[in-house]
Amino acid sequence: MTIAVPAQRERQAPEALVAALRGSAEPLPDPSDAEAFGAFFDRFGDARVVLLGEATHGSAEFYRARAAITRRLIEHHGFTTVAVEADWPDAARIDDYVRHQAPRPRRGDVFVRFPTWMWRNQEVLDFADWLRGHNAGLPAGDRVSFSGLDVYSLGESIHAVLAYLDRIDPEAAAEARQRYGCLTPWQDLPAEYGRAVVHGGRASCEAGAVAQLRELLDRRIDFIREDGERWFDAVQNARIVRAAEQYYRAMYRGAAESWNLRDRHMFGTLQALLAHRGEGAKAVVWAHNSHVGNAAATAMGWQGEFNIGELSRMTYGDEAVLIGFGTDRGTVAAASDWDGAMEIKTVRPARIDSHEHAFRQAGVARSLTEWRSPANRDLAELLRTPLLERAIGVIYRPETERLSHYFEAVLAEQFDAWVWFEETSAVTPLGPEHPRGAPEIYPFGL
Repeated sequence: MTIAVPAQRERQAPEALVAALRGSAEPLPDPSDAEAFGAFFDRFGDARVVLLGEATHGSAEFYRARAAITRRLIEHHGFTTVAVEADWPDAARIDDYVRHQAPRPRRGDVFVRFPTWMWRNQEVLDFADWLRGHNAGLPAGDRVSFSGLDVYSLGESIHAVLAYLDRIDPEAAAEARQRYGCLTPWQDLPAEYGRAVVHGGRASCEAGAVAQLRELLDRRIDFIREDGERWFDAVQNARIVRAAEQYYRAMYRGAAESWNLRDRHMFGTLQALLAHRGEGAKAVVWAHNSHVGNAAATAMGWQGEFNIGELSRMTYGDEAVLIGFGTDRGTVAAASDWDGAMEIKTVRPARIDSHEHAFRQAGVARSLTEWRSPANRDLAELLRTPLLERAIGVIYRPETERLSHYFEAVLAEQFDAWVWFEETSAVTPLGPEHPRGAPEIYPFGL
């Protein structure tokens, strides 16, 4: 079904804005030339946190660009961790690979939850291979880490906590099994748990999840003495169990509540990573524009939602740099429905009342535009005109694009800079959708 939306030509970007974008856009080389591409982002090297977005979860150029920028920040500006919008136990497999560590115990394979292509793709593997090579010559404590921020890994995180305690303190492991006993029947169907509590009258399992996290924190002196890295991993998994238990209940109480809980957890994980890495730690975040841009400058924030970008801006001020990514057209890896098969879909050209259309009209096919510096104050003022912005996640429905994928935003306050690719192409998946004859590739374990 196609939904007719009245044209809003009066909201088309003014010519003054298009002219300012044309004059301010810095043409970028192809991201395959990582050194040249990344050099454009040296201006952000003094930040504590650089948040790199994406306008879709399935465009290869966004992954390659983030990889090139991150390489530069690591090699030339001392960034120590990469934190991504992925589950902690899944990202741990990549972390173990890039830091030359023994793989942590798991219940199953990695990145098998929908959408598999979001992280299980050739572009991520290329970056992981580079990071492994970069880390090879460094002392273990100086190696750059790769960590997940998300909240969905209830079953794997329970398993990780129990496996850690089984090795270090079997009595504590037995107590943990009792505390998690309320949740374990639901660990593979956590959404059903939330429905049973909110609508079925079942008692929640919150107390056990909180108690187990508190136990790990209370005994941190003993556990850190034994193995500080493994203790930190167990604590993060225990935090996920607690947050997931809350999240799957919040799903049935309202979209804003569950969104805010998820992004609060992701930001808390980012803070924990920085604290764990110690003085001088600096992080690069990879997540969707909707997470890394300042939500207070968007329709999301106007409806009561906040995100990692807003919390970073509030906490780190100018030491947080928020960079959005956009595209006009091309192809994207996405599904038509949740849990649906991955498809290669054609991205429609951007609406005329959108920020993306203004960048297309500026006529620079691949560019960096930043308005953080005082020299670009005039551009920032022009970008305070609210326009639509497109967000394609793991689902893309072009037939209802206005309703499904556009929201209002004030770009000048949402981001500090914008990376623009006029045309983009779909990522190359390595999961069930990977091409026939593709080799088995570690760390994804195909």
